Amino acid sequence: MIRSLHVSSFTAFTAAKLDFGRNLNVFVGENGTGKSHLLKLAYSLLAVSAQGERESKEAVPGETYLKGAIARKLLGVFRPDELGRLAQRRVGVQRCEIELVGDEPALSLAFSFDTKTKAEVALSTVPTAWVDKPPVFLPTRELLTIYPGFVSLYETTTLPFEETWRDTCILLGAPLARGPREPGIKALLEPLEVALGGKIVLEPSGKFYLNRGGANMEMHLVAEGLRKLAMVARLIATGTLADKGYLFWDEPEANLNPKLVKVIAGVILHLSRSGIQVFVATHSLFLLRELYILQSELAVDTRCFGLQLEDDGTVRVEAGSTMDDIGSIAALDEEMQQSDRYLELEAKLGEAQ
Repeated sequence: MIRSLHVSSFTAFTAAKLDFGRNLNVFVGENGTGKSHLLKLAYSLLAVSAQGERESKEAVPGETYLKGAIARKLLGVFRPDELGRLAQRRVGVQRCEIELVGDEPALSLAFSFDTKTKAEVALSTVPTAWVDKPPVFLPTRELLTIYPGFVSLYETTTLPFEETWRDTCILLGAPLARGPREPGIKALLEPLEVALGGKIVLEPSGKFYLNRGGANMEMHLVAEGLRKLAMVARLIATGTLADKGYLFWDEPEANLNPKLVKVIAGVILHLSRSGIQVFVATHSLFLLRELYILQSELAVDTRCFGLQLEDDGTVRVEAGSTMDDIGSIAALDEEMQQSDRYLELEAKLGEAQ
C-alpha cells in the first residue's frame, strides 16, 4: 500500500503532502488543478518498480537503473518536451523533490530533478524491494477499440499518446485468471456483467467483443460508457484487479449516464475492499454522492483531497476523511446551485398553476 506522497515544486504544486487511505482516495477539483498529475505521478513510480526486476535483471532495485527508468517513465506518461518541464516554473532554476512512502519501508522512494534535467533523476532514497504487481491506470477514454495492434505500433513508431495507454493495453491482453482466485473474481465480475448484458471476450484475431447470449458484438458497436465498464471487467477477469494491487482512475464518470455511474461507484468500493488501493480523480457531484451513500453501508478507509487553485496559479491541497473536510470546490458548488435553482423554478411554476 502507498502510505503517502510528498511533492515540492512539481507542476502546479509548490508543496503538498498527501497521506492516503488504505482503501479509497478521491481527488476533487476543477479542471486544471492537477488531479490527473498526482494520479499519474504515483502510478509512474509504481509502474517503474513493478517492471523493474524484469527490465533490469536485478533481484533488488539499483540506483543506476532507477534514476534512468524513473525519468523515462515520467517522460512517457506526462509527455513533456524535457523532464525539467515538470518542475514548477518560476524565476531561476527550480528543484522538484518527490517522495513516495510505502506501507513497508522497503518500498519507499525519494528523488529530485530540476528545470534543466533531461534524462536522469537524482535518488536520495532507493527501495530495497520491487512492487510485485503492476498498477492499473484507466484514462478518461476507453481503450478496447484501439487495442488490436496498438502495443506493437506504439513500441515501433512515434505516437502522440501517453504511455499509460500502452501499459493498460498490455494488461488488457493478459490471459484469464484460473485457480483459487476464481470465486472472488466471479463475485466482482457479476454486477459488471449484469450491466453489460454479457461477457467480454478476446478473440484470437486480437479484437475484443461483448458476448451476449452466445453472439459476439463488435466493441465499436457498444456504447462508449459500456466499453469503460468492459475494461474494468476484463482487468478483473485476468486477475490484474483482484485481491491486491493499485487502481488509478481518471474521471470514471466520463461519458456515463447516472445509472452506470451508480454501477461504477459500487465497483470502486468493492474493489477497494477486496485489497485494491483505489485512486480516483473526479469533479462529478453525482459520483461523489453515490460513493458517500454506499460508504455508509461499507467500512472503507477513505481520504478525500480537495485541489484549490490559488490566485498565483499554484494549487493548494486540502485533505480529510469526507468531502466536508476539503473546503469548497467551485465545480461542485455550481452543480448544487443549479439543483437549487431548478427546485425553486419548479416551486414557482407549481404556485402559478
